[in-house]
Amino acid sequence: MTVETTATSLAPLLAGLDARLPALTALYEDLHAHPELSFQEFRTAGVVAGQLRAQGWEVTEGVAGTGVVGVLANGPGPVVLLRADMDGLPVKEETGLPYASTATGTDPDGHQVPVMHACGHDMHVTCLLGATDLLAAHRADWHGTVVAVFQPAEEVGGAPAMIEDGFLDRFPRAEVCLGQHVAPAPVGFLGTRPGPVMAASDSLRVTLFGRGGHGSSPETAVDPVVMAAAVVMRLQTVVSREIGASQTGVVTVGSLHAGTKENIIPDTAELRINIRSTTPAVRDRILAAVTRIVRAEAAASGAPKEPEFAPINSFPVTVNDPAATAVVQRALTEVLGEGRVFTLPQAITGSEDFGVFGTALGVPSVFWHFGGADPALYAGVDPDSLLENGLPDTVPANHSPHFAPVPGPTIPLGVTALLAAAAPWLTKPTDTTGSTDTTGSTDTTGSTDTTESQES
Repeated sequence: MTVETTATSLAPLLAGLDARLPALTALYEDLHAHPELSFQEFRTAGVVAGQLRAQGWEVTEGVAGTGVVGVLANGPGPVVLLRADMDGLPVKEETGLPYASTATGTDPDGHQVPVMHACGHDMHVTCLLGATDLLAAHRADWHGTVVAVFQPAEEVGGAPAMIEDGFLDRFPRAEVCLGQHVAPAPVGFLGTRPGPVMAASDSLRVTLFGRGGHGSSPETAVDPVVMAAAVVMRLQTVVSREIGASQTGVVTVGSLHAGTKENIIPDTAELRINIRSTTPAVRDRILAAVTRIVRAEAAASGAPKEPEFAPINSFPVTVNDPAATAVVQRALTEVLGEGRVFTLPQAITGSEDFGVFGTALGVPSVFWHFGGADPALYAGVDPDSLLENGLPDTVPANHSPHFAPVPGPTIPLGVTALLAAAAPWLTKPTDTTGSTDTTGSTDTTGSTDTTESQES
């Protein structure tokens, strides 16, 4: 049996993409200018639901508060889940773009903060809406069911919240979960890998207790600011001295708050600590080290009370199913060309909650990163070298106030990648006799079996 390549079977699905790009660009700029914090994506959810309904999808709103799920059933065949996240970050935008965000929001602690799409979730929503539009317009060219998930609150764990809100029972059960993330790599390039692809993340709130007093008489107090400073510095030794050079771990103190006035020693100091790891053993070692160091520094400072530890959120390692990843990599390479799809040498230390869907469903999942940075930022840089040397210092990364994917080439890349990844499961390859193979599988002569999977 000779099966059509993904590039051939994908062509009908992409028909009309160029004509849709002006509207998709306008959508992206609108979403970028109106970011919303986690679990507050009411405007974004309304835009998504309206577009899906206009395209002909069955739409459910309010999943886990602000999540939107679209279902398009198109005859018998596999069920494929495609996911985009919607939330912005408490970052003040400094891109200088004409559609830059000036939005503000109220964070969980009740503080008014600036809000920006500093992680590209507006790009994810735009690309998935472009893909859903083309799927609805070309139903004659694919079969099965697509579940389009527009997830709230990726930054704080919205995927588990959707599962807890009955996702598994309310929507068709997917056979594969596919997702993507825009990255500060040059536009036109994609990267993924089998196995662990993004690190686990654990965030903690640590409260240190001192004894307040006057700044002029520190001997009468126990200074939690000094205690906190000692903790921050000592935590820098965890990865450098307790984690092996071949292992992956990150410890970051992203927030330290104490006191209200320069001449008052406060009673408490609060640290917010983030930990990244790619194996359970490293995760356990780092968590134990952080706990030990915090308690030891408190004791060394004469703290009147033991520190308190409160979890903020926790994401597992994002794991790509090897068999399904091979299918997706092959499909993306066929469509985008050799040299455009890279295998990442190791897991990225950023974290995601996307893998929660595949784990809860017990099905394979695949997650990839696609470049959105202006190629001019990489003038004279060999793309192959990025895998070894990382990004140049001059390229703004995700969560930077300067992070800004270039919409023109990035949007069609993201739309194409979603459809290309889904095509092996959804399209209808035909053999040379004219019969149709609706499983998307081939034999040992070089064909692909997309039904083979391992639980992620």
